Amino acid sequence: MASLRVYVIRRVLVAIPMIFILLGIVFFIMRVVGDPVSAILGGHAPQEQIERIKEQLGLNKPILFQFFDYLGQLLRGDLGRSLIWGQRPVISEIWDHFPATLELSICAFLVSILVGIFTGIIAATNFGRFFDHAFRLYGIITYGLFIPWIGIMLQLIFGVYLGVLPIGGRIGTLMEPETITGLYVLDSLLTLNMESFISAIRHLILPSLTLGIYLSGIYTRLTRTHLIEVLNKDFIKSAWARGLPKRTVIFKHALKNAFIPILTMMGLQFALLLVGAVLTEITFSWPGMGTLLFERITYRDFTTVQGIIVFFALIVITVSLLVDVIYAYIDPRIRY
Repeated sequence: MASLRVYVIRRVLVAIPMIFILLGIVFFIMRVVGDPVSAILGGHAPQEQIERIKEQLGLNKPILFQFFDYLGQLLRGDLGRSLIWGQRPVISEIWDHFPATLELSICAFLVSILVGIFTGIIAATNFGRFFDHAFRLYGIITYGLFIPWIGIMLQLIFGVYLGVLPIGGRIGTLMEPETITGLYVLDSLLTLNMESFISAIRHLILPSLTLGIYLSGIYTRLTRTHLIEVLNKDFIKSAWARGLPKRTVIFKHALKNAFIPILTMMGLQFALLLVGAVLTEITFSWPGMGTLLFERITYRDFTTVQGIIVFFALIVITVSLLVDVIYAYIDPRIRY
């Protein structure tokens, strides 16, 4: 475990400059795209008013001075203030929208894992037969689809034609539960508000399926490939020879040994999950971090965009570290 501790410390130390490099790229690109003050006030605002607001926000300084000022704020744990709509603290904007993204991401992640692993097991245990070919094709097609297209198709089928599910929003009008965690499904259960719970679940189904189906294809292919490899190992043949039940051999012995590369992909896919959440949230008018990011890029709200990027980067790095730690417990042979 000492080697694992050293590895975690090393990863954290490497992650710090990576975050600053990413932040620097975003910082300078955002300033190349245009002037935020002009975007906020409109193209016909008096130049004196534009200059006055620039001075208030510190945007009249040379760009390098602006960058180092922002880094100083970041080192103090201050993500700055939004440039628009009351100039709220960026951290407050993030905490207002993050629960919606977290709820959607958890549900979509569960859908992708359950669908992907289930279809991968069926494909591997029917190697060379119809289900194997069908689910291999499923894995290729789903991973190549465009997320908004999947969302629009589901909206048309279940929302417009069948009319059984809502096509946008997070919960029904005036049905928000009392806020405890910010996760509507959990808060509804904690407050025993079944009406809100049902509404939150119904609003979650289509966006979760959209993002989950898109991500499930890679798990289908990965599970199939590694499970076929493990099923041909000698210890699996020995388990069959001892007369163990098929379910025991596949789930207790084969899948456990094939699961490490799948777990690796779970950590790597988390970054893609966040990117996919941006497109999914815009498609379904989901009031999360993706919608916030898209909105603030449109208004050139530099500080909020930078704060969201830093926040996303910290989440991805943290999840990657957790995955590495879990490796050591699943397979004691792994050394760092």
